[in-house]
Amino acid sequence: MAKPRARKLKVYQAQFGFFDSVVAAPSQAAALRAWGTHQDLFASGDARISSDEAAVKAALEHPETPLQRAAGTRDAFKLKATGSPSVGPKTAARKRAPRPKPDRSRLEAAEAALRDLDLRREDEEAAFQREQDALEARRSAARKAYARSREAAVSALEAARAAYRRGGKDQKS
Repeated sequence: MAKPRARKLKVYQAQFGFFDSVVAAPSQAAALRAWGTHQDLFASGDARISSDEAAVKAALEHPETPLQRAAGTRDAFKLKATGSPSVGPKTAARKRAPRPKPDRSRLEAAEAALRDLDLRREDEEAAFQREQDALEARRSAARKAYARSREAAVSALEAARAAYRRGGKDQKS
């Protein structure tokens, strides 16, 4: 009978909250199942193949079982992590130097330029309105003059027609 082939395992590493975790699994999908997540941590860069020799050795001793240690520490990976994560040395609260006030000169110059542009546009609109009012006054005066002239021309035409009719009847007789 043929001996079953041993599966080739890779060791994957990810960080979950305050803990680093490693798992020896045949594929990324198997590692995600072992960690109990459906999100593809490898695609987002949150999980990767481990290069830490101690982590690889510990994970290969417990295939397809996630091992943990506190994040940021060099502790050994275990089935249950102990200790607390490394957050750096405790230091007294540092007083920060006050931030210098930002330079407002460019902002004020830009605001002034915008105000000037708006004022020029308002003046331009007022000039256009004055020109339009003057043109409208000229148009109105021209219409009135035309109406008076037309009225006079219509009267003259009617008078000429009347004279023609009278003159034409006089010529027939």
